[in-house]
Amino acid sequence: METKHMCLLVITLLFLIVSIADADTSPITVKKVKGKKVCDQGWECKGWSEYCCNLTISQYFDYYQFENLFSKRNTPVAQAAGFWDYKSFITAAAIYQPLGFGTTGNKTTQMLEIAAFLAHVGSQTSCGYGVATGGPTAWGLCYNKEMSPMQDYCDESDKYKYTYPCAPGALYFGRGALPVYWNFNYGYLADCLKVDLLHHPEYLEQNATLAFQAAIFQWITPLKKGQPSPHDIMVGNWKPTKNDTLSHRIPGFGATMNILYGERTCGQGDIDDMNTIVTYYLYYLDLMGVGREQAGPHDVLTCAEQKPFNPSTTKKDSASS
Repeated sequence: METKHMCLLVITLLFLIVSIADADTSPITVKKVKGKKVCDQGWECKGWSEYCCNLTISQYFDYYQFENLFSKRNTPVAQAAGFWDYKSFITAAAIYQPLGFGTTGNKTTQMLEIAAFLAHVGSQTSCGYGVATGGPTAWGLCYNKEMSPMQDYCDESDKYKYTYPCAPGALYFGRGALPVYWNFNYGYLADCLKVDLLHHPEYLEQNATLAFQAAIFQWITPLKKGQPSPHDIMVGNWKPTKNDTLSHRIPGFGATMNILYGERTCGQGDIDDMNTIVTYYLYYLDLMGVGREQAGPHDVLTCAEQKPFNPSTTKKDSASS
């Protein structure tokens, strides 16, 4: 993956996004570029993209569905009550819809991707309260930062001393919709999003749109060259190699867990950590009207038998590790 190219695409699109509050449903404008059909749908999918010829996210996933998925997030016991909202998600998503986020394929494919992305978000930001309060799946987006961090996640080794040095007073514990840890990951996202997260990591707990933006960037960007992004997996862009097949890695929700969490979650059978994330995905599919039967069989839905893409995962392997 040419990460510099991806960063430039994101930067180019940033100035095109206008406020959702002032936007009505925009008509599709169509033209052909070098014989290829491309479209523009105004504020939500702007920039003459083939993906903008498809449904936009707000056309199949609305405010009320967002509220149903994250129904307990604004209760008094939620740490981030009042922080996360639908407007912030759609505004952030609008930056990436011209790149195919939530706009690739038919409506079912689009909804499967959004359900998968939000299932990871929900499971990683959940308070996890019990059945008496709606069950743990109702508590996604309860947090926007790590509570009681065990360390400051500052790596001062020679590898990062000159590229992403720890800023005085900055703490790099987990923050955001797909929590970001470590100075080098905040620094990398700072370069790509053009926001000074290295010196101000707290921005991810102060701005919900930015927090969603950082999460979607992680979702659509391959971790390493030659590996798929979670987005690639969910929309059918990834074709497993012979080694992938021998490692039981196949397209589906299970492989997105493999990319995001590696051996912490995958290749260990049906462990609780993996099953919890799967539960969110199935629950969200039902609430969105897709139906859990679309998730596929056990070996597609889970990563129980998959060998990790990146064995012996270390703190340096992921922005959300």
